[in-house]
Amino acid sequence: MNIILKQIKHKSVTTPILLALVFFAPVLVQAKELSGFDIAARSDRSDRGFANSQVKLQMLLHNSAGEQSVRSLSLKTLEVQDEKVGDKSIIVFDAPADVNGTAIMSHTKILEADDQWLYLPALKRIKRISSVNKSGPFVGSEFAFEDLTASELNKYKYKLLGTELCGSLKCDMIERIPLYQYSGYTRQVVWIDRKYHQIRKIDYYERRGDLLKTLIINDYRMYSNKFWRAHNFVMTNHLTGKRTELLYSDYMFGTGLTDKQFQKSALRRNR
Repeated sequence: MNIILKQIKHKSVTTPILLALVFFAPVLVQAKELSGFDIAARSDRSDRGFANSQVKLQMLLHNSAGEQSVRSLSLKTLEVQDEKVGDKSIIVFDAPADVNGTAIMSHTKILEADDQWLYLPALKRIKRISSVNKSGPFVGSEFAFEDLTASELNKYKYKLLGTELCGSLKCDMIERIPLYQYSGYTRQVVWIDRKYHQIRKIDYYERRGDLLKTLIINDYRMYSNKFWRAHNFVMTNHLTGKRTELLYSDYMFGTGLTDKQFQKSALRRNR
């Protein structure tokens, strides 16, 4: 800094340029482009503070012939504030009759295998889902068991790929590579919009490196003046031509859910 000030005194011609360097250098540093991790972190943390939530869902299963079947279910989520520990959730099926009462509980981890249990009412049995089988389809849908756990920030390594329009919004394209064992994906490419910082699209690449599935996320709405929630998820399998649509409705927050309701033994009481 002293050297620059001396040059300002003796070289009047360069004074404006040097003054700009001295006084505007901090601004240039602040304008540095965010990394892939920074963008993912901003998106993830925009959702913090909801504590717990409940929502109803319709699952629409579309096969390659255009035929459709419908399932009704509900989702409860308990937020865990510590970023080193994942959230907890329970999905319960209400209809049709052959899956009524079927429930899956997930305790999301970071680098360890997620804890997941499946309750089958016909057998009155709680089955632990093996960590090596998380890439299998969830009750015949195009969502894998792995897709049902929260996408916790520190489960992935990130890289910024560029920017691209996603509808009317400008999105950052982020590559995220799973750091946990037994993922069914080698990598994922995520589109996060720059205006609201929400995920709009995810491409999933399977173990051989080919594009396997694409998830499109639409119809975001704000709750409690701070929480964005999407109401339409469409997962398309590019290899089979099948797709699964999730329609969310009746979001509720702060409903008094506690950790006790997310214990393994509670699965039988969610019918």
